[in-house]
Amino acid sequence: MAKVAIVGCGAMGSVYAGLMTDAGHEVHGVTLWKDHVAAIREKGLRVEGVSGDRTVRLQHVATTTEGIGICDLVIIATKSFDVEAAAEAALPLLGPDTVVQTLQNGLGSSERVAPIVGPDRLAIGVVGGFGASRRAPGHVHHNGMEITWFGAYAGLPRAKLEASTRIWESAGFKVQHFDDTQQMIWQKLIMNVTFSGSTCLTGMTIGQVMADPYAWSVASNCAAEAIAVAEALEVKLDVGDPLEHIRELGSRIPNARPSMLLDHLAGLRGEVDVINGSIPRVGASLGVPTPVNETVVALIKAREAMFSH
Repeated sequence: MAKVAIVGCGAMGSVYAGLMTDAGHEVHGVTLWKDHVAAIREKGLRVEGVSGDRTVRLQHVATTTEGIGICDLVIIATKSFDVEAAAEAALPLLGPDTVVQTLQNGLGSSERVAPIVGPDRLAIGVVGGFGASRRAPGHVHHNGMEITWFGAYAGLPRAKLEASTRIWESAGFKVQHFDDTQQMIWQKLIMNVTFSGSTCLTGMTIGQVMADPYAWSVASNCAAEAIAVAEALEVKLDVGDPLEHIRELGSRIPNARPSMLLDHLAGLRGEVDVINGSIPRVGASLGVPTPVNETVVALIKAREAMFSH
């Protein structure tokens, strides 16, 4: 049994927490959703979806890391724009052998976490094909659990990386290790870029975007630009035909609504800057044109600007 803290126990983090608790680990959840904390404390955490339907009692759930103590594994599962605050909050949980895993969409989160927790204890995680959502306080759902990938950020010893991923494997996650973390990140990013912006703007599910010629035109052009940027960066995409790979993965979770769409529907800021927005940012430095992603980002930001009005 391992002692695990999940900092950012939202929809995705709650899936991790539920399955790891069910596997016998001591799991501590931290989330700023006060109603989620109250419901989990009162009735337990319900996780349903492709993994089954279970209600578990976490060891501890709160809005802060206070009182948790040193952990074997700390998983930072917040949105990308909250990673620095989460990493600072996680410092009291770190002992000499603690492994930290940061799991965010898009580009740049691990580079912001590493100086805070120390690069030699950090693993980069990439997860995908979950389609996780919060059904109600204390109740989350997920459509799949396709991708759980990890790689060492810098100096994390292989033995510690493998020990931390055994916790995931014991909870039913299929883990793959990558030595080339750039490849790992970009293989997930091209999927995010395809469906995050397009579903956010249309309100469609992944399957509906793939079935609609107008929506797919936007989505596939977002993907093509991301693939071109990856090629210019000389990132190895080991997925065969990238667009076919994206469609195949998308077909496994046709009813999923990406987190950017769910955030938008809730009137919350999404992660467009690190997903679709990362493509023009990197593309500009390489001379790769990215007009479709630029347009998608501009439209989403215009709509988000209305949330505060």
